[in-house]
Amino acid sequence: MKVLYLLIFLLPVLCCSAQLKPIASGVFHIADAPVKKDGLRESRSMVTGTTSDLEFLSVHVTTQQKGAAPRPSHAQKDIEELIIIKEGKLKCTIGNKTAVLGKRSILLVPPGEEQQFQNAGDEPLTYYVFQFRSKKMNIERSRLAGGTLLINSDTLKTNTSATKSSIKYFDRPTTMCNNMEMHITSLHAKGPSHAPHTHLETEIVLVIEGDAEMTVDGQHFNGTAGDFFIAASGSLHMLGNAADKPCSYFAFKWR
Repeated sequence: MKVLYLLIFLLPVLCCSAQLKPIASGVFHIADAPVKKDGLRESRSMVTGTTSDLEFLSVHVTTQQKGAAPRPSHAQKDIEELIIIKEGKLKCTIGNKTAVLGKRSILLVPPGEEQQFQNAGDEPLTYYVFQFRSKKMNIERSRLAGGTLLINSDTLKTNTSATKSSIKYFDRPTTMCNNMEMHITSLHAKGPSHAPHTHLETEIVLVIEGDAEMTVDGQHFNGTAGDFFIAASGSLHMLGNAADKPCSYFAFKWR
């Protein structure tokens, strides 16, 4: 049964990996993603493709209702995963680490680590799964940097200024990336977070509160809580709060 679950999960990846297309800069709306239901679970596939330095990137959203049985424990062979909890409580077992993590907590799971997730609360559990693979996979690099990350958002410090606040999550090498950096920014009022700029890293911005807007190479995009933006490597981009109310988002980039 465990092998069957693994084959069902990997089959779409194996079938389409040879014909993946580059993911263009833009916004991806959670409301537009089709919902697949399976008993007390549902999933939404938001995007699958490649970037300038990833030969595979896939993003999906999973919801487990209260009482949903955990899937059998499994490990990814050559895929790293970044998991962001949108709402609810997640009981996770990764290798020999077990934790209960809440809203805005994250997990970074290298390939080869056995993993199992379960709804540990009374409300629905929803989390984003970013799966990625590069040509520069290096397990030893990840091990030396600390391996699996389980970060409880309640343990992190918030740095606040007059116009915005930020929370640092991590800035370190991973199995698939020479370095990945991740943080939350909260903008207190309408307006840009920073001036237009470029960098070599591809960047993903996941909106977790309010309404945001991004301009990438002259194109304007709007997103709300649950949506995410992608700014491709080398693109000129700017992100801002689109309304006169608080706006918060995860931002992470890699190289």
